[in-house]
Order: sequence, then structure tokens, then C-alpha cells
Amino acid sequence: MDKIKVLVAKPGLDGHDRGAKVVARALRDAGFEVVYTGLRQTPEQIAEAAVQEDVDVVAMSILSGAHPHLFPAVVNLVREKGLKDALIIGGGVIPESDIPALKEAGIAEVFTPGTPTGKVVDFIKAHVKK
Repeated sequence: MDKIKVLVAKPGLDGHDRGAKVVARALRDAGFEVVYTGLRQTPEQIAEAAVQEDVDVVAMSILSGAHPHLFPAVVNLVREKGLKDALIIGGGVIPESDIPALKEAGIAEVFTPGTPTGKVVDFIKAHVKK
């Protein structure tokens, strides 16, 4: 089986990426191929990178509170660009009350602060369509 390829992205104007880097390293250590977009990416840039890299997973991290707008925008753009089976997950400082709407918008799972990285790894392994 080919390696699972994950795009780790930081949408919006959020300038903190320590958590995203921790997750990216954990995914790499678990045997995934990881591409990190860097800070302050627009939904369009994230979707374009996902297509160019032909990823299996788009993993977004956000702390700014803009997740209700940015996460669904990325889902829509990724799907429009033809990555119908890509698993799209999110994490960061996200209130529990916002999670159902994000899942309805196409985010497969939301990981909040303190989630062990192993849970993210296990979720991806269980849900990626290869």
C-alpha cells in the first residue's frame, strides 16, 4: 500500500503553528507522507495545494475562531477541484458547540486541544480510502 499523504494547513490569519507542527511530526513519525503549507493560507491556496500534491488527507489547524467560515470553504473548494475521496479533518481551539456544524459541512473529525496525536493517526488510518 502506498503511503498515506497528508496536507497539514493553517487557514486564515492565525500566526501560531506549534500545534500544527507537532501533529505534522507525529503523522510523519507514524509513516505518513506529510506536506505542510505554512502559515496564513487562504482556502483557495489550501485546496490548490491539496490537488497539486494529490493528497489523501487535508488536516487543518486553526486557533483564530474563523473555523465556521474557513473549514467549510476548504471542503467545498477541495471537492470542486475533484478530490472527492480526500479525508478532511480539523483541529485547534474549537468550541464543542461548533463541531456538529463543521461535521455537517464535511469535516470528518475535529480534534481539540489535548487530543493525543495517536488519536489523529488512528482516525486517519481507519478512514482514508486507499
